[in-house]
Amino acid sequence: MPLEYLKKATLTAKSDASETKEIVREILDTIEARGDAAALEYAAKFDKYDGDILLSDDEIAAAAALVPEKLKRDIEFAHKNVKRFAEAQKDTVSNFEVEVVPGLIAGQKAIPVDAAGCYVPGGRYSHIASAIMTVTTAKVAGCKHIVACSPPRPDIGIAPAIIYAAHVCGADKILAMGGVQGVAAMTFGLFGLPKANILVGPGNQFVAEAKRMLFGRVGIDMIAGPTDSLVLADGSADPMVVAADLVGQAEHGYNSPVWLVTDDRTLAEEVMRLVPVLIDDLPGVNRDNATAAWRDYAEVILCADREEMAATSDDYAPEHLTVQAEDLDWWLERLSCYGSLFLGEETTVAFGDKASGTNHVLPTSGAANYTGGLSVHKYMKIVTWQRATREGAKPVAEATARIARLEGMEGHARTADIRLKKYFPNESFDLTAEG
Repeated sequence: MPLEYLKKATLTAKSDASETKEIVREILDTIEARGDAAALEYAAKFDKYDGDILLSDDEIAAAAALVPEKLKRDIEFAHKNVKRFAEAQKDTVSNFEVEVVPGLIAGQKAIPVDAAGCYVPGGRYSHIASAIMTVTTAKVAGCKHIVACSPPRPDIGIAPAIIYAAHVCGADKILAMGGVQGVAAMTFGLFGLPKANILVGPGNQFVAEAKRMLFGRVGIDMIAGPTDSLVLADGSADPMVVAADLVGQAEHGYNSPVWLVTDDRTLAEEVMRLVPVLIDDLPGVNRDNATAAWRDYAEVILCADREEMAATSDDYAPEHLTVQAEDLDWWLERLSCYGSLFLGEETTVAFGDKASGTNHVLPTSGAANYTGGLSVHKYMKIVTWQRATREGAKPVAEATARIARLEGMEGHARTADIRLKKYFPNESFDLTAEG
């Protein structure tokens, strides 16, 4: 039976393809050519800020003094949770060595990158949690130098809570610069900073495009689009909770898709009735964002049963996936394509976004089909090594010579030949590919 769409999106993330590429390319090229001066010019133009670009210890302390004690405790609570989870993730990667054949030892080593650039959005919303998520994981990974970069408010600077969070979580430098110019400053090592080996963190379409263009010369966490969320709910779910979760994610932006997938028509219809009511109760820009997102991008899909619900969810591969249904263990075992999974009414995407410990930098636009989100592993290079005794090298050299010659790579074959002749001068070897 085909899926029944009780509400169908009129737009998708691809419908909003803005012409940012040329703008971003020009900015990157100009800053790379002219360095600090060009970055400062763009900062004055776009950030409308002429204060200190790199915050001093005194400025960090002054910002911290402006943060209420209760908020400081909440930031520290979230930091401890993210740190604890990141440490557990790091423990899943270990250095090892194994004797592949007698006398030939191969190994794995995890090496953190030296310098990480963490972008923290600060425009429409001050993303305190993004500072926690990106800086903490880089610190746990063992990065030697961490820059937190966030756009300053005109004539004010970076939000004090972002400064405090970045400092508490381990940032070595805090850069008051937004957009493409901030990304460029970290990548090119401006203002005396080390060149970043990896860029992480969410941002607007200009930041995302800059990261896409720079990928290859620098690592990135992922190429992100608008945030998206899907709720799987059966007849046992509370319609008000489901509706609140959808609205809570729709407020991210006018083009942030939210989807409800259910096998219960009554639940779906009630959620569709409640969502506009909850949106109307939001303040200002939050209401505008959620209204547009629900109107243009949201979908409500009615399925025959839970298996069809799960298959539909996997097909969408959402960034955030919430299950409000019976038999949570079944869903945990069955579902396979999501950035982060929230099982049961007792948890919600906002918990993961802010304070529960899992990372909120996640794959969007279906990328959860092939990748997970930001983790301590993103900052680490998993490299391999090997060494051998002469006896251990012998069978490997023989096989290498024959395979290389079959491929037509004579130079490769001869690197094996020379070792066999040197180590075993009194032996003869059949190093041809035939026979």
